[in-house]
Amino acid sequence: MPRIILSNGVEFECSSEQTILDAAKQNKITIEHSCSTGRCGVCAAPLVSGRTRLIKEGTIAENEVKQGDIITCCRAPVTDIYLGIEDLSDIGIIPAVTLPCRISGLNLLNDDVMQVILRTPPNSDFNFVAGQYLDLIYRGIRRSYSIGNKRRDDGKLYLNIKKVKGGEMSDYLFHHAELNHLLRFEGPLGTFSFREDLSKNVVLLATGTGIAPVKAILEYLEEMNFDRNIFVIWGGRYLKDLYWNPNCLSLPLTYIPVLSRQTDWDGAKGYVQDALLALGLDFTSTTIYACGSEIMIKESLKLLLDNGLPRNRYYCDAFVSSN
Repeated sequence: MPRIILSNGVEFECSSEQTILDAAKQNKITIEHSCSTGRCGVCAAPLVSGRTRLIKEGTIAENEVKQGDIITCCRAPVTDIYLGIEDLSDIGIIPAVTLPCRISGLNLLNDDVMQVILRTPPNSDFNFVAGQYLDLIYRGIRRSYSIGNKRRDDGKLYLNIKKVKGGEMSDYLFHHAELNHLLRFEGPLGTFSFREDLSKNVVLLATGTGIAPVKAILEYLEEMNFDRNIFVIWGGRYLKDLYWNPNCLSLPLTYIPVLSRQTDWDGAKGYVQDALLALGLDFTSTTIYACGSEIMIKESLKLLLDNGLPRNRYYCDAFVSSN
């Protein structure tokens, strides 16, 4: 059976009929990933040596990622392969679990975003890293949502739910859910999280409800008394879309709201990645965390790499439609 060898010496076996990402999970090894469906590109990894083959089709074309990278959730090994990535042991040691939960709060943040607060069972001690997501499950419907807070003593989980036309879960949560309704969730999932490095600048890019994991990471940094430069750039169409202000946290941050359709607006307009470029930061000493639409993730990654950002300083979580 082919072996997968990571740059920090970790090895695991993978059959020629199994994706590299699935084999890593089976062996309790965590490598970068998000959607696991070949759509977001988060699991792209440099193929240093060996051969692979495509066994699952995704919507992201491999020419959309850096030359020499492979999409590990879509490819299987043909030979032993060496990947230029390391395992994420800090996240990998936290197992995903399925737990019951009850709705503890339903708060409209604007006309199409609902804050859903989940209460976990007493003594469940649900563990996760700020930035990860969970799958919410109700009557056979399963949808992925980022956890919008760091770990709390009361165990509550805050989700920001976007109203989706024809969406079964959002229809339930907006129109039928009540306090104390019983649901289940599986998590934690994904690898989006803060990584300690020596960058002078930390930039968090978000569009829409992509602010949820960004908020969780900021709460974690506040708890750690983080004192380096932080830039939060959050984009929406209209002012109502920016329903939270990061300046409420005790952090050395610069907050730049960006609107694309608001006419009576004197602030930054257009795309979050363009607002970032306008700051004139030295990208060789900057780390980027991006969360939001697939389009923003793809376009910001390309733009920032073209402007000198090292590939290993860009972390992302792309929100992909369940359809």
